[in-house]
Amino acid sequence: MPLNAESMLQILWLVLLVVFSASEAVTVGLTSIWFAAGALVALVAALLGWPLWLQLTLFLTVSLLCLLAVRPLARRHLNSRVERTNADRVIGAEAQVTQDIDNIHGKGTVIIRGMTWSARSEDGGPISAGAMVRVLRIEGVKVFVEPIAAPVCAEEPKNW
Repeated sequence: MPLNAESMLQILWLVLLVVFSASEAVTVGLTSIWFAAGALVALVAALLGWPLWLQLTLFLTVSLLCLLAVRPLARRHLNSRVERTNADRVIGAEAQVTQDIDNIHGKGTVIIRGMTWSARSEDGGPISAGAMVRVLRIEGVKVFVEPIAAPVCAEEPKNW
């Protein structure tokens, strides 16, 4: 029995549905589930004899809607447990600059809780050795810091 164009489209959507579902089962990272949903809707449209342009439109629309609706919810629930590392504990910590921080020349170090870290200025400006800074973030082995403003010493009025 020869296959006609309608049968070929039905087989194509079925194959795509299987491929996207299998790749989702293998990766378990919500990478292709939306395409599987789109392929399923397109398969139903093909079985009903709807035209190819409508099948493609349904496939793209359903895939996009599923992506936009499901991905943010899934990301929130799948990656909800973040293990803090020892490095994360230095974020927000105060440190002393031990070597002038100069982003242009890629130099600068700070001491944080007795450990030396490569440091860069968050705003790109230089920071002199001896200054106190606050750690804002970590990228690789570098900390990005901002200077801590020196406390303003208001002299108390003297009543003589």
